[in-house]
Amino acid sequence: MKNTEILDTTLRDGMQAEGISFSVNDKLNILKLLDSLCIDFAEVGTPASNVKDNELFERLPSLELKHVKPVAFSSTCHINTLPESDAALNAAAASGCEYVSVFGKAWLLHVEHILCTTAEENLRIIKESIEFLRNKDKKVFFDAEHFFDGYKDDPSYACKVIETAVSAGAERVVLCDTNGGALPDEVVDIIKECSALLPENFGVHFHNDCGVAVANAVAAVAHGAFHVQGTLNGIGERCGNTNLATLIGNLQLKKNMEVIPPECMQRLSGVCRAVAQISNISTNNMPYISRAAFSHKAGMHVDAVMKTPRSFEHIDPETVGNRRNILISEVSGKSALFSVIKEIAPFVQKSSDITSKIVERVKELEYKGYQYESARASLELIVLKELGIYKPHFCLERFKLITEQEGPSAGLSSAFVKVKVGRQYKIAATESDGPVHALDGALREALYGFFPELENVFLTDYKVRVLDAKSATGSTVRVFVETSDGENSWTTVGVSVDVIEASKQALIDGIEYKLYRGECTK
Repeated sequence: MKNTEILDTTLRDGMQAEGISFSVNDKLNILKLLDSLCIDFAEVGTPASNVKDNELFERLPSLELKHVKPVAFSSTCHINTLPESDAALNAAAASGCEYVSVFGKAWLLHVEHILCTTAEENLRIIKESIEFLRNKDKKVFFDAEHFFDGYKDDPSYACKVIETAVSAGAERVVLCDTNGGALPDEVVDIIKECSALLPENFGVHFHNDCGVAVANAVAAVAHGAFHVQGTLNGIGERCGNTNLATLIGNLQLKKNMEVIPPECMQRLSGVCRAVAQISNISTNNMPYISRAAFSHKAGMHVDAVMKTPRSFEHIDPETVGNRRNILISEVSGKSALFSVIKEIAPFVQKSSDITSKIVERVKELEYKGYQYESARASLELIVLKELGIYKPHFCLERFKLITEQEGPSAGLSSAFVKVKVGRQYKIAATESDGPVHALDGALREALYGFFPELENVFLTDYKVRVLDAKSATGSTVRVFVETSDGENSWTTVGVSVDVIEASKQALIDGIEYKLYRGECTK
């Protein structure tokens, strides 16, 4: 039986994170992803607050969502006014959403010094705002803002806020740690002390300012919370919100609770990465869903996990739609590299001469400055070349770059390339504001006619690292290029004393890898 309910607030609270901005189409795409994961509710924004949210609410009906229920968001009515005259509440009531989240103050500090009103007036606007929406046939989630801080200062008043929301007909009463300052033991103690007045379906909302938002949510669920709010990758104001991906993994796989249908668990990593891409953030080392979550680098660890996976993996990566990632570096050893070889050529034996030859080749390249821990695509191409089963799809016969400067900041780069594909040649040229981007554009322009699949391929990241700082501008540099086709991403590497040459190596590897993988899937 399902025993935990999830409300995702990526489109509302997540939007308050630094550097996050979603277009209307972004929001609609995220809603579709949440729907595919069978998340229960999604706060979609505040009606009538801005042009984008207005358009979003207008387009919601066309989505035909099968599972996730959109939730409008609003504050209570203003002090010394009636809900009927409050624009925000009326917009929420007219939003077309069956559910509305309303927040109100549960901390007397905010009531007296932020709202500048009385304790009684705050209770009135909470009560009448919920009743107003209930009379408009809306189901109301009441967010008791700053509840845990409010309870620490004045338990009696914080409890009155909860009692007022319950008596007014709130569908869910949500205890919020808005400042993110509570620790799990405090959360448990406060929930225990309030248990007599909390409804069975009460909820919690935690921020991550102490790094324990997920731990707080797990503790709260263990002590009766039914409804949990958060964001899929933990984005949100300041240090973020409860990371729902981690929470779902912990509750479903560790506590044997059904949070989402079992068949949806295998979509978890893919959905989270897609949302991360829309958000323009990295999943870094997030539990369960990141590439790092099941990455192994040290030689002994790799050897062990290849023999007995659970020796260094707490769950099967495929349970959450992830996969094992063996990192190749100076500390990894032969077992790590052999795992890559085995994926490409299952017929190769670990003890064979070709395996030893590939290991020596990789070590030689690493000595020159190449690094394959983060450039798996380039590594696979090396293995293919050493096995003799790879043939380049094209040859860059020649290229020319011209960089011009006008004024202190205006710059223009032009790239001219000549490529050979089979017995055919193609010349192309592009302009850009940087030489690497111009070279990349010219390469693609020359190859589109031969390989139409490259139309959907684009660069997502470009990094340069100086390897020998003592040589100043004559230093060897390492360039990493991350490429994506919208569904998958891969990273390639190039090394040279010439940053353009290093970039060219990484760019060509990125294109070649896409073409090679495309052939493998045909």
